[in-house]
Amino acid sequence: MTRATRREAVVWICVLAITIAAVAAVVASAALPKLNKARDFAEEAWAIKAIQTLNTAQVQFKSKFGRYARSLAELGPSAANLIPADLSAGKKYGYKFKLTGTPAGYAIAAVPVSTRTLSFRSDQSLAIRGQ
Repeated sequence: MTRATRREAVVWICVLAITIAAVAAVVASAALPKLNKARDFAEEAWAIKAIQTLNTAQVQFKSKFGRYARSLAELGPSAANLIPADLSAGKKYGYKFKLTGTPAGYAIAAVPVSTRTLSFRSDQSLAIRGQ
């Protein structure tokens, strides 16, 4: 094989490698929005499940103590032990959770850390609403 033939072979290999990289980049850029959307949907589903957990814990708390809990800490492991520690800390699944006592009962808010997903809220009615 001559020197020119070797150089030509190297050039073609480089062109082929660059072409493969470009095709891979195009495929990845097309798939990325769908992956982000799937992740956002999963985070929303987890947030709804966490609110259901909080509502169930509130019902249990009321049956045991005669009132609703006024904070996540009251439901957590260091108090009533009805919810896991990470949820009682107020942050889980890409959401910040807040539980406040109200004259009628309680209010739960789940606000996403990112702005891509929905916020959710609930109260003693046990209905979960997206915003």
